[in-house]
Amino acid sequence: MLKKWCYALALVASSAGAQAADTGPKGSLVIIGGGLRVNNAEVYQKIVDLAGGKGARIAVFPTAAGTPDREGKLTVAALKRYGAQAFVVPIAPRLANTDARKAADDPALADAVRTAGGAFFTGGDQARITGSLRRSDGSNTAVLDALWSMYRRGGVIAGTSAGAAIMSSTMFYDPPLEVLPMLKHGITDGKDVAPGLGFVGEDVFIDQHFLIRGRFARMLPVMLAKGYTLGLGIDENTAAVVGPSRDVTIIGYRGALVLDLAGATTDKAKPSFNLSNARISYLDSGDSFNLLDRAYSPGPDKEPLKNIDREHRESIFTTDILGNTSVVNLLEKLVDSDQQRAVGIAFEGPGSKSPERGFEFTFTRVPDTREYATNREDAYSIYRIRMDVRPVKMQVPLYSGE
Repeated sequence: MLKKWCYALALVASSAGAQAADTGPKGSLVIIGGGLRVNNAEVYQKIVDLAGGKGARIAVFPTAAGTPDREGKLTVAALKRYGAQAFVVPIAPRLANTDARKAADDPALADAVRTAGGAFFTGGDQARITGSLRRSDGSNTAVLDALWSMYRRGGVIAGTSAGAAIMSSTMFYDPPLEVLPMLKHGITDGKDVAPGLGFVGEDVFIDQHFLIRGRFARMLPVMLAKGYTLGLGIDENTAAVVGPSRDVTIIGYRGALVLDLAGATTDKAKPSFNLSNARISYLDSGDSFNLLDRAYSPGPDKEPLKNIDREHRESIFTTDILGNTSVVNLLEKLVDSDQQRAVGIAFEGPGSKSPERGFEFTFTRVPDTREYATNREDAYSIYRIRMDVRPVKMQVPLYSGE
């Protein structure tokens, strides 16, 4: 009897999940980590194809740009190079002789966006996007409603840098340029973070310029403060393509990191930031990941790493875990070795308020870790490495001796 009851519950849950998928957006997102080059055919072609293929109409929003006229023209030219019929939507605070918020309620502009096959948000300042497409009372403008309508019926919404930040329901707004202050001092609502447009849903937090600027650590305090258990950070000239089934595929130059805090804990009795039992994964170009069941799939050219292929290394350690691609380099050394853990530390310079305070990041291979590689390009896919973060101190000024 109990088995029949459980089976009935499972059917109800399955039906509810299928219904949610049916009522969700039928379109796709192409979330680009910034620095998109015009010769990145894989990313541009994917946007055009998802918008309907050759001749697809794509609305270009240079809203975030400091020079929107120039940025709009360049983006339209790039999309046309790959077969789209792109056009500029003149909604931008920095666009001469226009009122961005008034334009965002223009019925003609809203209709042009609604009937397009896709939209593309350029980089710049993401606050300009949310400030233009939402009214002062927080409600949607006509153009924002049109974007949602186009996305729900099957169109594509793409964005690079600032255009990527707006994809989650919470976005970085005006955070410190450096990462460590956020770990040391926490976040301030309305200053460090603010509401995004939420196209990717409520369950995942998005960040960009992720590997090249060492930003993975700044995502952690935001996720804890806002209740996210899943974070996706995308590197430059790289895109995460999110489909209607919530599958994420990485395309382009490099890769992305997934931060999973579902099983993580933090000791709130301690005054400094700390985190235990998180999971960090590196998705290489060609890899995929599902936002619902959190299952990973390596690219078709990847094979599981074998113990016989691993190198013997002494302790794996870096003094600058927040440096350019440092965290991925450390993870690659770890999984291609016979070691079980790697350690990285991070401190600010002597001119900071508390140079003696920093953090230690420990990365450990655990039973659910999976590691793949391809010999052809020496590329790695690394899933579910345990990550622990704890505050540490060092003596300053540093002892100098022989």
